[in-house]
Amino acid sequence: MGQRFMTLVNGVRKLVEAATSSAGVADAGKIIALDSTGKLDGSLMPNGIGANTTLAPASEALGAGKFVQFHDATGVFSVRLADSGNGRAADGYVTAAVASGAQATVYPLDGTNSVLTGLTLGARYYLGTAGGVVATALDETDPANASKVSQYLGVAKSATELVTDDAGYVVL
Repeated sequence: MGQRFMTLVNGVRKLVEAATSSAGVADAGKIIALDSTGKLDGSLMPNGIGANTTLAPASEALGAGKFVQFHDATGVFSVRLADSGNGRAADGYVTAAVASGAQATVYPLDGTNSVLTGLTLGARYYLGTAGGVVATALDETDPANASKVSQYLGVAKSATELVTDDAGYVVL
């Protein structure tokens, strides 16, 4: 709830709450307030300002914090779980769970994925299976790793935060 202020509405004094989000043109000229997180809601920002994200329909269910890959799903730009075992390199990550067919908000690598668990501070992490991360890189000399994706994803800032790096990947 935004702070309230006194104003005249049709000649009568009235307390009005400042807007914490915008529905567009209908909210033009309104006074704004920070939301419950102490930040401006993204809907209050002009086009081109805000989080650098890409929207795409999920071609499978995605869990919060999972690393994902963009792909062509029968002519539709879509997103699915990245997976080192089946050649799906990570293009970004999601911070909220997304049902199959729903729109996913994908954050690019080079940001901080803050919805992970069980990380070790300062440890380096690599792409695992089903959108997850592992602390050990694939051994390129192991024949069992042929055709798998070896991708460094970043370093743990805390038990729940991974500072990601778009360092590229190698197909073994």
